Amino acid sequence: MITVTRDVFRLAQVFTISRGSRTEAKVLTVRVARDGVTGWGECVPYARYGESLDSVALQIESLPEGISRLELQEALPPGAARNAVDCALWDWEAKRAGKRVWDLAGLPAPQPMVTAYTLSLDAPEKMRAEAEKNAYRPLLKIKLGTADDMARLAAVRAGAPKSKIIVDANEGWTTDIYADLAPHLERLGVALVEQPLPAGADEALAEIARPIPVCADESCHDRATLADLAGKYDMVNIKLDKTGGLTEALALRDLARVQGYGVMVGCMVGSSLAMAPATLVAQGADYADLDGPLLLAEDRDHPLFYDQAGVHPPQAALWG
Repeated sequence: MITVTRDVFRLAQVFTISRGSRTEAKVLTVRVARDGVTGWGECVPYARYGESLDSVALQIESLPEGISRLELQEALPPGAARNAVDCALWDWEAKRAGKRVWDLAGLPAPQPMVTAYTLSLDAPEKMRAEAEKNAYRPLLKIKLGTADDMARLAAVRAGAPKSKIIVDANEGWTTDIYADLAPHLERLGVALVEQPLPAGADEALAEIARPIPVCADESCHDRATLADLAGKYDMVNIKLDKTGGLTEALALRDLARVQGYGVMVGCMVGSSLAMAPATLVAQGADYADLDGPLLLAEDRDHPLFYDQAGVHPPQAALWG
């Protein structure tokens, strides 16, 4: 039996990117109950990809009872619906076998991973204050994508002079803006730029200098999208809500590495249940961006543990 419920988690503070602001994370929780065992998973439907809570719930509810994880890969396209069910099936398999998911997948036991901490888009002085509060973190991620980005970036660098910085434009720049900003990004010690140009309109990245590695986010979903990235991107951001679950995320990670891409493992704003499977994919990645629970005012029971070593793998009581 597959069931879908809606859950809402309050955010610790307003979270803003170039597309808008939110005060809560709205997620779908999927439970797969078979043979007296229940596995669960979480997804975050994303309007940017044509998803809503209703549309994704309908996709999940359309699945036949007893569907296997292998059959699921063909039954649903990459996206949030397949992610939640795929992760629930992994959890169910692990619980039924009395093993951890990484043992079932033939993976080494996961270790803590340093994760980025995201600073919401705001006025430069407020972003500097947030950077100062989080200057002890080794890796900060800044949401940009507006006309005032240089002031914001300079403010964050002043507030956190020792932190490594990742910039995420969320498709908000034009070719001219990116070309103008690139030298300044390098000067201010930015380590990585995520999705500077809109997906589908990023051909110019193959023609202009990339002094800082450029990471595909909205342009990269699953293995099928890798072919369109050649020559334009240096890294890929793997998110389970894009790949359609842990199964495809692991396969995408391995193929991306074979093809010479660096790997970042990211997330939507969700609970520890959504991040738990991603901690497996993040093993050995160049960057992890699994800070969703750190942005929440409330979380699941048995939440992921974060400390100076980063995000730790999930307890069995949470997932896997």
